[in-house]
Amino acid sequence: MAGDRPEGGEVPLLYSEGNVAARVALEREVRGWSTTELAERVTRAGVKMNQTAVWRIENGTPRRRINLDEALAFTRVFELPLEELMSPPLEGLDIASRRLVQEAVEAFYETRDARDRLHHAVVAIADHIKAHPDSSRAIHEQCLRLMGDERDARTLSNDIEDGGHY
Repeated sequence: MAGDRPEGGEVPLLYSEGNVAARVALEREVRGWSTTELAERVTRAGVKMNQTAVWRIENGTPRRRINLDEALAFTRVFELPLEELMSPPLEGLDIASRRLVQEAVEAFYETRDARDRLHHAVVAIADHIKAHPDSSRAIHEQCLRLMGDERDARTLSNDIEDGGHY
């Protein structure tokens, strides 16, 4: 790409295809994906790609160019904003550290989504009990049956009585 290596040496660019190529390789490695698996994921995201294309993006001499559709597919697959994909990788983190951070971020979002789902379910049950007060005891007994642990069932029942999980 023009500007990547101008005459007289390399000028670091904030955004470049070289950065995208480095990020593609890094993000793939952090997730433990092969080039074949990444190509399959990009294809499922709507942009046909094969393992050779991924390898040429990461390692080719000259490097394979990345078109906008492919860059957007990488952002979907890696769940990164385009600006982040185009930025140079942060210094000072090895692959193991990046994997640990990736796992924590994924767990954070899964937990947040589960908390939201729980909150909505608890609110729906609380609303149901308000509309049908005679069902309260049976609902609490069903919580105990399904959960098996009295303390957990009591916690859920308290959330229901309070009208929400948060």
